Amino acid sequence: MGVTTATRRSSRFDGDRIASVENRMDAVLVRWTPYVGLAIGLGTTPLIARDEAWVWYGVLPLSAVLAGWAWWFVGSTPPRAQGRRAGPVYVTGLLALMAPLVWFSPLFGFLAIAAYSAAFGFLPGRWRYVGLLVASAIVSYTYLGGRFAEFSPLLLVGWAILVVVNTFVAGIFTWYGGFTAELSRARRAIIEELDDANARLSAALEENAALHAQLLVAAREAGVREERARMAREIHDTIAQSLTGIVAQLEAADVADRANDAQLRRHHIDTARALARESLTEARRSVAALAPSRLAEARLPEAIAEMAKRWAETSGIALHMETTGEPVPLLADLEVALFRVAQEALTNVGKHAGATRVGLTLSYMDDVVVLDVRDDGRGFDPAAHRGPAGGSGFGLAAMEQRLLRVSGRWEIESEPGEGTAVSAAVPAIPAQERDEG
Repeated sequence: MGVTTATRRSSRFDGDRIASVENRMDAVLVRWTPYVGLAIGLGTTPLIARDEAWVWYGVLPLSAVLAGWAWWFVGSTPPRAQGRRAGPVYVTGLLALMAPLVWFSPLFGFLAIAAYSAAFGFLPGRWRYVGLLVASAIVSYTYLGGRFAEFSPLLLVGWAILVVVNTFVAGIFTWYGGFTAELSRARRAIIEELDDANARLSAALEENAALHAQLLVAAREAGVREERARMAREIHDTIAQSLTGIVAQLEAADVADRANDAQLRRHHIDTARALARESLTEARRSVAALAPSRLAEARLPEAIAEMAKRWAETSGIALHMETTGEPVPLLADLEVALFRVAQEALTNVGKHAGATRVGLTLSYMDDVVVLDVRDDGRGFDPAAHRGPAGGSGFGLAAMEQRLLRVSGRWEIESEPGEGTAVSAAVPAIPAQERDEG
């Protein structure tokens, strides 16, 4: 924004400087050249009219009238001659006064600059070239010596030639002056447009800065929500499930204690202790946003197989796992999603399905990896319940969210009394080479 402000100030300074230079040039050409021409004529006329005192009876009053005429029309700011009617009146009077002055003394021909600039500046359209022609005729008369030259046909021809040449040269110079003035006006217009564009750009930058700040706030809030959702999923997938298993093992140990079966009681207590340790490890990894501990130490098929084996031992439900295709390491997020879906699906079977057998298949294909979990339990109506009967439904929602985050697909098929089939598919995006250690 500082650069934009500096550019705007610089462009405004250039426009002001151009306008100031043009105003000074106008003041010199339009306001002061009549007086300069009169001063030169009055100062040099004695050199050619020493013995002609009568000349001053014409020169002095004409000079005074011309000076007053110029002061009235171009001495003000802005000049009165800029008016539509005042301009032609001023130029006509200037040429009318200049002609007799030149006759009295050809040295008043220095008024040519004032006449040329006035004709081109204050006459409309093609009339300016008529004014240039008249001014050129008067000035050309001075080149021939004015009233001191002897009239002859040859003098008349020379005068005509000089009029044409002077008109052409004066026209070129005055046209070029008008052209440069037009360029200056166009430049000022461009500078003004640049100022407007810079102002709009500055406003847009300020608006973008405000929007950027809002986006940062929104991104921060979205990150907080995402982190909360992640922690909720991790807690559900790790701590909640492990605590459920621990409670189940402790209840089984209590039953074994009432049955005086010390060995079975010890087995359930050891299993509960192992689940508690594993839950603690998973909790620490969840806080650090790492993958499940089994995935950190093994490939996906082995990690799921180990988890499924422990689940079968804990739940007492027969489980058969099969892997098809050529297993390849996937991106960490993809493997974590499939592992958690398998873990949640088995947890739901153990808690709600009342199944006796479970089949788990991990299929590696060219573009997708599919996980299928099927059970022969009591089933449920997916359209009527978000989750199995008696559940909160958070497990199914968590599985679906995990898969959506990795561009995966989620399907569930179930009918009351017909068991349940869960299918999860993720894109088969290979992982980078795993870090060793």
